[in-house]
Amino acid sequence: MRRTKIVCTIGPAACSYDQLLKLADTGMDVARLNMSHGDYDWHRKVIKAVKSINEKGEHSIAILLDTKGPEVRTGDLKEAIDLHPGDKFTFTVRSQPEYEDYTTEINYDDFINDVSVDDIILIDGGMISMKVVEKTDLDVICECVEGGNMGSRRHVHIKGKSAQLPSITEKDWEDIHFGMDEGVDFIALSFVKNANVIHELHKEIEKKEASIDVIAKVESIDAVENLQEILDAADGAMVARGDLGAEVPVAEVPLIQERMVEICREQGKPVIVATNMLESMIVHPTPTRAEVTDITFAVMQGSDAIMLSGETAAGKYPFKALDMMSSVAERIEHELKEHKVVLPPSSDEPKPEMANSAAAIASHLDASAILVFTRRGYMAALLSRCRPHTSIYAFTNMSNVRRKLNLSWGVDPYRIQFSSDPEKTIQRALTLMKERGKLKDDDRVIVVSDILAGDQMVETIQVRTA
Repeated sequence: MRRTKIVCTIGPAACSYDQLLKLADTGMDVARLNMSHGDYDWHRKVIKAVKSINEKGEHSIAILLDTKGPEVRTGDLKEAIDLHPGDKFTFTVRSQPEYEDYTTEINYDDFINDVSVDDIILIDGGMISMKVVEKTDLDVICECVEGGNMGSRRHVHIKGKSAQLPSITEKDWEDIHFGMDEGVDFIALSFVKNANVIHELHKEIEKKEASIDVIAKVESIDAVENLQEILDAADGAMVARGDLGAEVPVAEVPLIQERMVEICREQGKPVIVATNMLESMIVHPTPTRAEVTDITFAVMQGSDAIMLSGETAAGKYPFKALDMMSSVAERIEHELKEHKVVLPPSSDEPKPEMANSAAAIASHLDASAILVFTRRGYMAALLSRCRPHTSIYAFTNMSNVRRKLNLSWGVDPYRIQFSSDPEKTIQRALTLMKERGKLKDDDRVIVVSDILAGDQMVETIQVRTA
């Protein structure tokens, strides 16, 4: 079983019921809806299809809604422009039907106030770069440093700066409420700057009595500066390396990724590594060796999940890309099984210490599996943070908890009915695992569960045989 989970972005390349089922069969754990594209009717059809697949019982694909966020983009051009070093180009907040040659509007009026002379403007994350040489009340005049093909509606970043835009736009709130109504499992919040916006979204989710976890997307210099408070407040995180690499020096991105994985693992929260993982497979049937190494690095770090973006949304080879990512992750994990399990730091809290102990016992006794019974998913997440070589089978009586656990490293979640007698619940789980070929008679297993002791429930770690 592959331990590292895979998030697939859904788009026109694979969005029908049959295509989504094929993605699920190939290894998709979480379906990502990118709210920068598509209308509500389209997204609703995808959600309905994923739910239909889940109802059949073999899969429990979680749904992640990714907000568009406060993007800064250029306007429309009559035709694309080939820019060369030394060319002058103007960004303007003037509103008029037509502009001079080598001029485009910008969708953010305060862009003028955010930039300074000598700032570097990056287009599409650095595919084109320009230096600001002059400013007026309405125009930013630049000189091209690194040329390229300038098209319409391109992403714009100011190198080393974050735009002073709200983290949650009006469109984002509309999309978030759509997600709540449709019952998504995660909301990935774009361009988070600090913990306040996470708290604001949590309050709205609680007010609507929705069961949705908030994933903080770290993709700006502000987020890096406030990283600890953001990760403390969020339910999980995404290393959004594309936009992040446009705001911080690219050499810093791997270090930020490693730091985020470490913090999230310590906290028992899932972390997704995203962007450009198999970019070449959007148009080619095989990846570059560097991309394979990138996946390897994320897996060896202990990332909970790795993500495909354009590869599955609009690429020529969505299923091949997913199969390639899954195969690479599984091969590297097999190699890592030869390494010693390194447990998280000890804790003075009972539940984290129980999880550490269960993982250690499983390793020392070479157990076939750890069975954990959880109503909210918390104990399963704590076992996940231990990154044991032993398989983790999580049992819950809640469908939404089962789906959410699809984002936690190494957790294979199942939904079963819980009995008032914990022993009956344990036996029900053991029977299910043997029926599915996950366990054999006399396999040694570690059970993390509560038991009835007198008139109260007591949490225990048990060593048993299947």
